[in-house]
Amino acid sequence: MGINEEKAALRTRYRHERKERYLEHSFEFLATTSEFHDAQVIASYISYGDEPDTKALNAALIKNGKVLVLPRINGDQLQWVQWSGDQNSLTLKKKILEPSGDAYANLSDIQVIVVPALRIDRSGYRLGQGGGYYDRALPQLSAWSIGLIHPDEISSEDLPREDWDIPLHAAATPNLVIRFQK
Repeated sequence: MGINEEKAALRTRYRHERKERYLEHSFEFLATTSEFHDAQVIASYISYGDEPDTKALNAALIKNGKVLVLPRINGDQLQWVQWSGDQNSLTLKKKILEPSGDAYANLSDIQVIVVPALRIDRSGYRLGQGGGYYDRALPQLSAWSIGLIHPDEISSEDLPREDWDIPLHAAATPNLVIRFQK
């Protein structure tokens, strides 16, 4: 089995496991961690389905005066758009809510990026949904990266990786931040 097939099989398995065990949790506590507290511009996303819920975290970041940027798919890349928290400025594209407006001009301002993941291993490598958008976005940013996962989604085994896979700086469950050596 090749690496692409192995990743596809794991995605199917992990999505099924997540659906079976999904509980809604808040990740709002992350707004008080040093990385989030010290950052002025933070990239996050709007979760959907049984992904870890970003609603309370995003609201806390805006309330704390942070510049929050959200992704919008543009071809095979992600564009980042500043979001004020106004639900009416979001449009549904397939299953994903995306912000409308102009692309955020200075990507080097982004200090923290919140990344979706199905699983993260002990070295910080993540298995995402399979579109490759974050694999292409992360090398363009010099931001501290953190993946959101449910409590049982840290993999004790190394996840399959390819040359372009970049380890995250940290993973977060609803009550724990795990920082990785980089």
